[in-house]
Amino acid sequence: MAERLLSLVLPAYKQEKTIAKDIDNLVNVLATLPLKYELIVVVDGFVDKTYEKAKRLTHKSVISSQQSGTIKVIGYEKNQGKGFAIKYGVKEARGDIIGYIDAGMDLDPNEIKFMLDIFDWNKADIVLGSKLHPDSKVTYPLSRKVLSWGYRTIIRILFDFNVKDTQVGIKLYKKVVARRVFPKIIIKRFAFDVEVLAVARSLGYTKIYEAPVKLKFKPGSINNTNFWKIAILTLIDTLAVFYRLKILNYYDKSK
Repeated sequence: MAERLLSLVLPAYKQEKTIAKDIDNLVNVLATLPLKYELIVVVDGFVDKTYEKAKRLTHKSVISSQQSGTIKVIGYEKNQGKGFAIKYGVKEARGDIIGYIDAGMDLDPNEIKFMLDIFDWNKADIVLGSKLHPDSKVTYPLSRKVLSWGYRTIIRILFDFNVKDTQVGIKLYKKVVARRVFPKIIIKRFAFDVEVLAVARSLGYTKIYEAPVKLKFKPGSINNTNFWKIAILTLIDTLAVFYRLKILNYYDKSK
């Protein structure tokens, strides 16, 4: 039987200071996994030197010598948003399991191994990283904890998800789930994760499990700027998902 392949998408926007370290860290972790991998770096807008630095790194011996995996760097001219970047990367993915992780390494990629174990133990459709898992180790400001609690409450009321935390930027999907769900996704920036889960459940993919994460908030990183503005826009996008799902039945009609 052919060895399984993990496709991991790394969306990157204005990460010229961290992208080299991000790729090195991920390759070092992925090379230890008991399956082949492809790392797909999606540069979300050619606005700095992120693309050039990522492409340059793929030629380094530290990467080319890894026999268990490959790296692909792709991107496009104009910034579109993390959701768009992930969807763009998923379209290129060939893996039996397809996932993504945020750039910047606020999240420890070593947790991917345990997420794969959870995937196999439960024959899961989706495995989510979760700040609320009892084994998670999270360094997070109080203000964000309060806002996260409020948003989780809204999500629970609107969608009745059977998971506690939808927003952590590391997730794994069974290939068939990714192939059916991501083409239906509309949101490019905010509430992308909620839309993916809502669509997956509407298609009958309910074997969704949470996994522990190690998350260390880094003030000033690109993923943590303009947080209040992002919180409001995320809420607006979330209500739009609810409207499309529950009122318009849009996802039943889309491809």
